[in-house]
Amino acid sequence: MDATTVSYLQTQSLGHRTRWLIALSGAALMFGLWSFLLGSADYSAHELLTGLVTGKGAAGIIAQEIRLPRAALALIVGAALAGSGAALQGLFVNPLAEPGVTGVTSCAGLGAVVAMYFGLVTLHPLTLPVFAIAGALIAAAILYALSKSGAGAVSLVLAGVAIGSFATALTALALSFSANPYAMSEMVLWMMGSLKDRTLNDLAFALPLTAVGLALLSSTGRGLDALTLGDEAARSLGVNLTSLRARVVLGVALATGAATAAAGAVSFVGLVVPHLLRPLFGHQPSRLIVPSMLGGAAMVAAADVALRLIAPDGQLLLGVVTAMLGAPFFLWLILKLRRQP
Repeated sequence: MDATTVSYLQTQSLGHRTRWLIALSGAALMFGLWSFLLGSADYSAHELLTGLVTGKGAAGIIAQEIRLPRAALALIVGAALAGSGAALQGLFVNPLAEPGVTGVTSCAGLGAVVAMYFGLVTLHPLTLPVFAIAGALIAAAILYALSKSGAGAVSLVLAGVAIGSFATALTALALSFSANPYAMSEMVLWMMGSLKDRTLNDLAFALPLTAVGLALLSSTGRGLDALTLGDEAARSLGVNLTSLRARVVLGVALATGAATAAAGAVSFVGLVVPHLLRPLFGHQPSRLIVPSMLGGAAMVAAADVALRLIAPDGQLLLGVVTAMLGAPFFLWLILKLRRQP
């Protein structure tokens, strides 16, 4: 194959990925706008968009205080979870890795529940996201240490399940000893994952933390490509593995912790989205992390729109929907991997 043919194929491949990136961006914006326009208050799109800009009248208050935080957080949470899933799969060279399966989400939830249980959220608004990020960081650090010790793909998944189960047990213990029934109810609903009744404060806390986390993950793509060849090969290519792994762990902790603090436990997004996009973008992490962010944003926004159309009373929660869709996909993926030689 001559150089002209190779260049042509690379150009075609780049054009193919660019078209899909544009399509994913369009889907995320479309579902985000749909989420913004959807609600119990009967306002037209023109009234809501005008109110969003001017902030005047009832339409302005609803647009800025209710519709915008929910729609924006759907996109942010989806991008954070799916981008974290793609990065973790590249770091552990494990197609089953994602924040929920590895216990990162459960530990982030435990951190937030601890902050609520001890009343620390009254000290400062940042207490909840800080505790959630700390919990996610602990889980990611444990998995990172196990991966350095030579644990295989299955061992890492089992370790993640154990970490998640332990965090869930501690969360249940906190709920059992909660003296305030209203606080217990709030913790239970929050653990199930929801974007209902989110405010501009939630958006203001989640956005910068998630942005920093996703920026760190985006910077690791080339290093993760090299890591798929093995540690020695990556070192020979000049990759600083300590720095690479630290950036992934910190990026996942910031993005997942902020997303969990804002929306509660929303599982399986980081598992499903990268697998759906691999046939379109390839298996290299550098080509998959950013598309996964866009795909995750579109998926969570679409799921939030769907559950509000199905159950306008708000009784159906986002985390329940993603778990119902993601759990069968996870089982199918395990069976598929077992059939491979």
